[in-house]
Amino acid sequence: MLINNLPQPEPGVGSNNWAVAPAKTKNGAAILANDPHLSLNLPSLWYAMQLSTPEFTVKGATLPGALGIISGFNENIAWGVTNATRDTRDWYSVQFKNEDRTEYLYNDRWIQSTLRIEEIKVKGQASFIDTVVYTHHGPVVFDRSFRGDRQDVNFALKWTAHLESNEQKTFLLLNKGKNHQDYLEALDHFTSPAQNFVFASRSGDIAMKVQGRFPLKWEGQGKYLMDGNNPAFEWQGFIPFDQNPATLNPERGFVSSANQHSTDSSYPYFMFDDSFEHYRNRRLNNVLRESENITVEDMKKLQFDQYHLHAAEALPVMLHLLDQSGGIDEFGEKGEAFLEELGQWNFNTFPNQKEPALFQTWWKHLYRKIWAKWENDSLSIVLPNKYQTVKLLNNEPENPLFDLPETDQIETAADLARLSFQEMVQEITAWQEEKGSYEWAAFKGTRIMHLVPNFESFSRRNIYTGGYSGILNATGERHGASWRYVVEMGDEITAFGIYPGGQSGNPGSRFYDNFIKIWANGDYVNFDLRKQEEPAEVLFRTKFTQ
Repeated sequence: MLINNLPQPEPGVGSNNWAVAPAKTKNGAAILANDPHLSLNLPSLWYAMQLSTPEFTVKGATLPGALGIISGFNENIAWGVTNATRDTRDWYSVQFKNEDRTEYLYNDRWIQSTLRIEEIKVKGQASFIDTVVYTHHGPVVFDRSFRGDRQDVNFALKWTAHLESNEQKTFLLLNKGKNHQDYLEALDHFTSPAQNFVFASRSGDIAMKVQGRFPLKWEGQGKYLMDGNNPAFEWQGFIPFDQNPATLNPERGFVSSANQHSTDSSYPYFMFDDSFEHYRNRRLNNVLRESENITVEDMKKLQFDQYHLHAAEALPVMLHLLDQSGGIDEFGEKGEAFLEELGQWNFNTFPNQKEPALFQTWWKHLYRKIWAKWENDSLSIVLPNKYQTVKLLNNEPENPLFDLPETDQIETAADLARLSFQEMVQEITAWQEEKGSYEWAAFKGTRIMHLVPNFESFSRRNIYTGGYSGILNATGERHGASWRYVVEMGDEITAFGIYPGGQSGNPGSRFYDNFIKIWANGDYVNFDLRKQEEPAEVLFRTKFTQ
């Protein structure tokens, strides 16, 4: 059976947030938008809620079991979150004195380790007992009892998430916040996982802050496994919260984040991650920079933007290389037809378009042709990302990196473009023969799976929607916007929201998945603050009595 094997999305598959200043909006009020992208599951990760108290009313998306709203707004402020994409974990090689692992070497001295017994209960069977070893660096994650053939045995994980924190307090304070100062004070309690917190207020302020507990490291520290015996590899403390990247009311009239670099070379602290995003953020910033008289409808359209910036930059290079290689005569009518389609593409990824399937398949094979020789089953290797690969193809097409070691000749980028185009023709042709149309929605195969993998009938497959990884509407096969909302903080607050699920976790309820089609179409439901005396659209009431 033919399996659709698109390139796997890079880390940071897609979360966006931004806020626009009153000077750039049609109604003269700040507008905020947030759409965190996560794995698509049923029941939904999020639950839409309005909480009303005598002091304030707050509305947005919350996590079942959490206190308060995680991404939302009240009568005075609005906020949203995206992944800050920062390295806050390090691995230390630990040398134990003997097999009982009660002592380990640190600063050339034997230090007492801590052993914690964990009981894992198994239904219908005896409990599984495991002993976890802790060093001052953190827990030893893998040992011989996990998988004896692992090479990363006896490495301790140091991670900011293991430290004390009170993230819940951040959201409780945001829920009742009134201004920018309240926002900053709320963030002081948030440590992990690091997030980009966007902010807007009815008074017209917009802001962004990268908030988390970030280790103080020397240049390059943590890029590789470190010696747990050597004190020189210890963290030197943490970056002070007031020196985390932040901005308030920038001159350009908007703030934004999309998992990209949050600082430039002038930032005084070492900051690293191998998964920064290179396309969504540029598309987002370009549109916001060029826009004036912005409305809520404009921001809703931007959240669902289908423009494939990576393809717009990569495809002309790939077509040029293919032409340099001698054309496509050997690929027949199919190859000519596919090439003609790609040449007419507007670089959108609407569900009924065919060009995205051609491009993504060609890119998948080209990327593998370039980098597969560096993959090693016994080693963890981070390959160059899409952005770096396109630069290499464009700027250094004769680079020896393009040579295939299994052949006698020396290949160039043009040769790999030709070989990968041939593989694309073969794969798409096979797809057509087995499944018919290669329209993007069918080819991509977006699906929303039940949290229990075997509950297939409670899942939803073949969602008719566009987008992909690296696009503002970053909807892939199993990932997408887990929650979208836009709010205008005017005298009368206007808000819209949607998520791919429903307000019930019961598959027998009509509210289990009734939002999916709305979400897939890029539409929203009204999310204005509701007054308690408003009876319209109330489905039911529950009254608790003693």
